[in-house]
Amino acid sequence: MHQVTLSPNELLGLFNLLPDVVFFIKDTQCRYTHVNQTLSQRVGIKRHEEILGRSVLELYPATLAGRYILQDQRVLRGETIENLLELQLYPNRSTGWCLTRKQPVIEHGRIVGLIGISRDLGQPDSRHSSFERLREIVDHMQEHFHEPLRVRNLAEKSGVSVAQLERLFKRVFQITPQQMLTKLRIEAAMRLLHGNDSIARIGQACGFSDQSAFARQFKSTVGMTPRDYRAMVRTGATHVTPVSPA
Repeated sequence: MHQVTLSPNELLGLFNLLPDVVFFIKDTQCRYTHVNQTLSQRVGIKRHEEILGRSVLELYPATLAGRYILQDQRVLRGETIENLLELQLYPNRSTGWCLTRKQPVIEHGRIVGLIGISRDLGQPDSRHSSFERLREIVDHMQEHFHEPLRVRNLAEKSGVSVAQLERLFKRVFQITPQQMLTKLRIEAAMRLLHGNDSIARIGQACGFSDQSAFARQFKSTVGMTPRDYRAMVRTGATHVTPVSPA
């Protein structure tokens, strides 16, 4: 059987047709060599050619750029990042959840760059036969996310195995139950950080075991520490509106 191989430009042409997907290829210096129109629009540059040869450090706020560089470095060492749930901040836009995948580009046995996509997290599939049952589980998670919830207990509550629950969640919500729980906790934390409670108290109220665990998860997901996020909100550095739960 003849194997079909698409060139980077052919891939780019395909991803230009998807407005909810960011597509990019970078070299070993983390500089963009290919980007689609969606990425151009979200960094506020009309012509994608103006992005080529530049790194995220030149295009994104430092808090986000630092996270992206760390991801890139992991991939350039040979790691594949798959279905990473992230909260991205876009200029003049509300916050948006996405699932990111990055993998090395290998030629003749050596890594010559990386390729990646970030897909916007869409609406749940309400037509799926399991939607109502899963919606009850999500409602339970929304009411108890501050507690130490376990996926095994959620599976027992819904009458299925852990594997079945994870499969159904990915089919209906596009993310796993654990990712859903993280999403609910981070959204709640973002709302509370607009107030005056201490960061430690907010972390505890959102179900994190301690302040360091809260800071790690928040930075990994949002791209900045809870303290930096609060400072950004208070100085009005950008328009930030936490998205509502799925």
